[in-house]
Amino acid sequence: MGPVTGPLITAQALQVLLAEEVAGVTVLDVRYRLGGPPGAEEFRRGHVPGAAYVDLDRDLAGPAGPRGRHPLPRTEDLQRAMRAAGVSDGRPVVVLDDWSGHAAARAWWLLRFHGHTDVRVLDGAWPAWLAAGGPVEQGPTTVPAGDFTARPGGMPVVDVEGVPGVEVLVDARAPERYRGDVEPVDPVAGHVPGAVNVPTSSNLAADGRFRDATSLREVYAAVGATPGADVAAYCGSGVTAAHDVLAMEVAGVRAALWPGSWSEWVAEPGRPVATGATSGRP
Repeated sequence: MGPVTGPLITAQALQVLLAEEVAGVTVLDVRYRLGGPPGAEEFRRGHVPGAAYVDLDRDLAGPAGPRGRHPLPRTEDLQRAMRAAGVSDGRPVVVLDDWSGHAAARAWWLLRFHGHTDVRVLDGAWPAWLAAGGPVEQGPTTVPAGDFTARPGGMPVVDVEGVPGVEVLVDARAPERYRGDVEPVDPVAGHVPGAVNVPTSSNLAADGRFRDATSLREVYAAVGATPGADVAAYCGSGVTAAHDVLAMEVAGVRAALWPGSWSEWVAEPGRPVATGATSGRP
């Protein structure tokens, strides 16, 4: 794909790349829904030709535990999974899902964090590919193994101990979960005291694609997340927070990801919890 000019790619641009075999591109399909059926079956029903299926729970997260429901995978495990999916150091990667980019953003972040510099998310996800008339392949796929070498440290990250010191802590969950009105997954409802809420739905336009950079800058500037600020994002378990990190990347704001997120925060009794619609830290 050449030098990366942004973290997103359109369906039309991906079609061009796939048609230009000399360009070489690895396509990863990360279909996933929280509490939904496995994405592998949907993948077999239809996918971008030549894509490899990546299982979020198995390949993009470690075992659930005190560090959260979707902690980062071990470096060697991620490297093994990405090589099996055909990822190589010198070969660009495009990631997609059928969940508005939420699972794809997790894969994008993990690859970027582990040193791959040419990774993009398909803007508009699988529906955009179909709407653009992209070809569809059915059945399982086998791809040549890649040579990706995982080198952690390529993107900022924050752990639970560092969260209290973050200047702008963005909660990517839906407003009702942020406020503590409902909590369908974790044992405690609410949010980290002082966190501000930018639900991932704020990142998307009506057509399911990401808002443009100018609009996203306005969305995040409204909560103090501006270029150069100390910003981190969290969600329930570190998956959808990557969607906010991706959106901020489009907006020119480099934000850290808190992989453990709320599921890690409430795993230890006694940590403070806030409820209601707060406006940020004093």
